[in-house]
Amino acid sequence: MARILFLGEITGRPGITALRKGLSSLKTEYGIDYTIANGEGMTNGFGIGKIHSIQLGKMGVDLITGAEKLFYKIDMVEFIPKAGFIIRPVNYPAACPGHGIKHAVINNRKFMIVNLQGNSEFPRQSLQNAFYSIDSLLRKCEENADKEIPIVIFHAATTAEKKTMKFFLDGRCAAVIGTHTKVLTADEMVTEKGTAYITDTGRVGSFLSVSGFDPETEIRKLRSQLPVRSQECWNDGIIEGAVVEIDEETGKAIKIERVAKHIAIEKPEDKKNETDGNDSGK
Repeated sequence: MARILFLGEITGRPGITALRKGLSSLKTEYGIDYTIANGEGMTNGFGIGKIHSIQLGKMGVDLITGAEKLFYKIDMVEFIPKAGFIIRPVNYPAACPGHGIKHAVINNRKFMIVNLQGNSEFPRQSLQNAFYSIDSLLRKCEENADKEIPIVIFHAATTAEKKTMKFFLDGRCAAVIGTHTKVLTADEMVTEKGTAYITDTGRVGSFLSVSGFDPETEIRKLRSQLPVRSQECWNDGIIEGAVVEIDEETGKAIKIERVAKHIAIEKPEDKKNETDGNDSGK
């Protein structure tokens, strides 16, 4: 059996600190073979810089995903074509740097991990239809004699779009794992056709927060309707996500389990490399 850990969105320095303190023991506890993390909020909660992406690998993350915030840091645009451990959404335009698929060998079995972004509630982006894109990709995979086990990371804003994708891909892939809202949902399940599903894997960062950010700042923002910048929050660290167990012989999911491990975190003294996470600091 292959055990894959899907981490929620890493939110700023609190998320980095929680991972440093708790990821290794978490992987040991669950007997993890492969770790996937949403890293698009790792650098101050907005984007991920080159340095932070490399740090994730050193902490034990095998693959980093991201979507609408992935390229907020300038150096990621230049770095991602060289970084085989980072994938952007597969339904982004061909001119976008990077790739949307990771071919991985886990326990001597080939897997195809796909990063896919939904179309609802992303008005600033023009993407290929997510359903058309993944259907076309899986058809090619199904026709291939040397079949890989497909896993889909679905980064979408609405529960309805994620639930619809679950039904659309039921039995065609081992797992459909939702990201984006940074709120861990309690609807994990394995369908009768062997597809593991969860609407959202939550976040890695502060538990007593608003999506990983300081509550008072978020209240001020909504009360005033001013463009107040969100601030990091260090209240009660947590590592959220899900562990999926997959039968390598059948390519079907056997089990999915939510993860919510509380970690004691303290705010460190500010350091430039921890604050920026990229070479340019932009």
